[in-house]
Amino acid sequence: MVSDTHDGTAQAAGTAPPAGHRSETTLRVNGKPHTLVVDHRRVLLDVLREDLDLTGAKKGCDHGQCGACTVLVDGRRVNSCLLLAVALDGCEVTTVEGLAGDGEELHPLQQAFLDRDAFQCGYCTPGQLCSAVGALAEAAAGQPSHVTDPAVPSGRPVALDAAEIRERLSGNLCRCGAYPRIVEAVEDVAR
Repeated sequence: MVSDTHDGTAQAAGTAPPAGHRSETTLRVNGKPHTLVVDHRRVLLDVLREDLDLTGAKKGCDHGQCGACTVLVDGRRVNSCLLLAVALDGCEVTTVEGLAGDGEELHPLQQAFLDRDAFQCGYCTPGQLCSAVGALAEAAAGQPSHVTDPAVPSGRPVALDAAEIRERLSGNLCRCGAYPRIVEAVEDVAR
């Protein structure tokens, strides 16, 4: 039997955490602050989907292996299914719903995904988009990947060719196999 607690968490009957196992946590999600009382065992993905009704990030494998849950925390891409929400108190979280900001125009990557038809079923698309935003920022900041030419000076922006993009997005799986179009879409924005 499962019941809802006063803080929006679902608990098996008789297993609600003691008061000392919950903390007030403030997350700035897509530019808006949210203060919640969170069970210490809850991961960011569940808080986003169940408490804040932001269902873009998907629960895929629940083990950090598929990337469907990828969001940005303080500008860095992360698997939200692996991060305890209470550990992120005060952090800025950006989900696919917040990529475009408050404007009506899509984020350039969202538009490129549409233009290139870089999705099929769409399940992985939110994670792919957040991961690509993070990958573009990492490359611009000069963070090398496994395939970056060692001759590239440290700290200098890394050019994103198809091999770099494939490597940087390798943690995001697409069940439909839309990888060529995803790479093309990211290349369009990287230029």
